[in-house]
Amino acid sequence: MSDPVVIDARGHRCPVPSLKLMKAMDTAPPDARIVLLATDPMARIDVPFLMSQKGGRVLEIEDAEGLLRITIETGARPDAPTD
Repeated sequence: MSDPVVIDARGHRCPVPSLKLMKAMDTAPPDARIVLLATDPMARIDVPFLMSQKGGRVLEIEDAEGLLRITIETGARPDAPTD
């Protein structure tokens, strides 16, 4: 597995962290890992909700002195061909 893509949304408020994450998910391959760095405490709520809507999943949420490090895994792309 390759290294996760890191999205730096520190200093941005809602909805910017989620928007940056969605943009990264749009170009990521299925089952890719993405790490979102955010200082907005709402990301702790917004990202799991976004994953429930987009078919991804939250693997881990770390909070170190106000810096959230949220690791997600993208789901299978709905437009991907199946065998």
